[in-house]
Amino acid sequence: MSQILGAPPTGQIPVVPYPDGDLFDTRELLNDEERERFDAVRAHLQEVVRPASIEYWNEEEFAFDLLPGLAELGLGAIELSETSWLYRGLVYAEAARADVSLSALVGIHNELIVGMINQLGSDQQRATWLPKLRSFEAIGAFALTEPEHGSDIAGGLETTATRDGEEWVITGSKRWIGAGTIADFALVWARDAEDLQVKAFLVETDRPGCKASKIRNKMGLRIMQNADIELDDVRIPAENHLPGAVDFSSANEMLRNSRVWVGWQAYGLQMAAFDVARDYSLNRTQFGKPLAKFQLMQESLAEIAGNAQATLGLMIQVARSQENGRLDMMRAAMGKSTGTRLTRESVAKMRAMLGGNGITSDHEASKLFCDAEILYTYEGTYEINSLIVGRAVTGISAFV
Repeated sequence: MSQILGAPPTGQIPVVPYPDGDLFDTRELLNDEERERFDAVRAHLQEVVRPASIEYWNEEEFAFDLLPGLAELGLGAIELSETSWLYRGLVYAEAARADVSLSALVGIHNELIVGMINQLGSDQQRATWLPKLRSFEAIGAFALTEPEHGSDIAGGLETTATRDGEEWVITGSKRWIGAGTIADFALVWARDAEDLQVKAFLVETDRPGCKASKIRNKMGLRIMQNADIELDDVRIPAENHLPGAVDFSSANEMLRNSRVWVGWQAYGLQMAAFDVARDYSLNRTQFGKPLAKFQLMQESLAEIAGNAQATLGLMIQVARSQENGRLDMMRAAMGKSTGTRLTRESVAKMRAMLGGNGITSDHEASKLFCDAEILYTYEGTYEINSLIVGRAVTGISAFV
C-alpha cells in the first residue's frame, strides 16, 4: 500500500518485502485470468474508492459516483460470473479494504439481490432486473429484519402478505434495511396470511404506501443508507411474488452465503487496519526515530498481520467448502464469528498505535474502528453465529 491516506508524510516509506500485505502469496492461488481481474479490481479500489470514501463516510452520504467504476470491473454481477469462490471472496475482501459500506452494498447486491432474483425469480423478473443490476443502474434492498425481530426473524416475522385477486397486499415494518432509501425495489419477506408461510415479494419502492426513512447517527457503516421501511397496505401485482420463494427455507442458501462474505469483509478490514498501522509507524517520528523502530509497535503490527492471516486461512477453507459443495451453516457461521472477533482485536491495536490521531477519520483509524463494530453485529450477531457453531459441535441447541 502507499503511505497512509489523509496523513501528511514525514518521510518516504522504506521499501518493504510485502508491500501489499499478501504475506502468504494468496493471489497466486488464482488462475491467470482471475489474477489479472483481481489486480485491476485492487488497483481501482485502492487508488480511487478508498481515498474518496472518507468524506462520504464523514457526511453519511452515499457514493453514487463510485458505482460506475465498480460496475465496469464486474462488481455488479459477481454472483453471475463463473469465477472461483476464492476469487469472489478475495474481491469482497478488497472492497472492504477500501470501504466497508461499499463492500456491504456489493455483497448484499450480489448474494441477496442478484442471487435471489436469479435463483428464485421468474423469467420476467430476471429479464427486467438483472441487466440493470449488473450495471448498478438499479439497486435493490433486502427487507427481512423487523423492528421487533432480528435473530428470531424466522419464526417471529410479522409482516403479512394477503392475496386479493390479481394482487398481493403487503403490510408491516422493516428495520436496518441496507440501501432502503435509495433502492429501486425491495425484496420483502412477508408471511402469507393464508398458509402462514414466509415468502418473498418484489416491491417497487415508489408504490403507494411504501415509505423509507434513513437511520441516522450510526457509529459505523455510515455510507450505507440503512432505513426503516413502512409498508402500509402496499399493493403489488401477483407476478411480483418470487415463485421460488415458497417458504423461509428458500432464503437459507442466500443467508448462509451472506455470512461468508462478512467473513471476507473481516479479512479485508483487517488488511486495511494493517495498511494504516504500518504506514503510520513508518512515517511517524517520535524521540528521534520512526515508530516502527519501537518493539511495542512491531509487536502490534505482527499481531494485526497474524489475525488477518488467520482469518484468511479460515476463509480459504470456507471457499474450498463452497467449491466442493460442502459448505454448511456451521462453516459459514464460524468464518463470520471468528473473523469479526479477530477484526475487533486488530482494529483496537491499530487505533492505539496512532495515539491521538487514531480518534479521527483523517487517518482512517476511527473509520475502520467503528466499521468493525458493525461487522461484529450484522448478518447474524457474533453470539448467534457462535451458538450455531456450538450446536454443530455438541449436537445440542442453545437457542431454546
